[in-house]
Amino acid sequence: MNGTSRPGRRPSRAAAPCPCGLPATYDECCGRFHAGQAAPSAEALMRSRYAAFAVEDEAYLLRTWHPTTRPARVDFERGMRWTGLEIEDVSGGSPFHTTGTVTFRAAYTHRGQPGELREQSRFTRHEGAWVYLDAVVTS
Repeated sequence: MNGTSRPGRRPSRAAAPCPCGLPATYDECCGRFHAGQAAPSAEALMRSRYAAFAVEDEAYLLRTWHPTTRPARVDFERGMRWTGLEIEDVSGGSPFHTTGTVTFRAAYTHRGQPGELREQSRFTRHEGAWVYLDAVVTS
C-alpha cells in the first residue's frame, strides 16, 4: 500500500458506505476512528486502517502505527483503488488481549488492473490503544 502521499479523500459523509465493507456508513463505522475515537479491537483497527488507505488518510495511518515500526510518511500509489476487504482470521486482539493478529485479503485495482493483497497483520497495545506493529504478506 505505497506510492505518493496526498491529502485524505474522505467519502461524502451523507450516506457513503464504509470502505471496510461492514454494513454501515463511513461516519458510523471507520470514520469515527479516523476522527479520533479509539478502535476497540485489533480487527476494528485493521478495518479502519484499510479504510484509511482507501480514503488516503495518512495522519490516521501514522497515528495508529507502532512508533518502533512507523515510517516517516505513508506514500499512496497513484492509480491504486482499494475495492474490498475480507477478514479471513482473527487471533487475540479483543479488549481483553494485549496483542492480536488479523489475516485478510484486500482487493484493489491498479491502473485498471485487478489485484489482491493477502496479509497477516500484527497488532499490539501501545499506551492503552491498539496500534499496527507489522505484517507478513502471504500468497
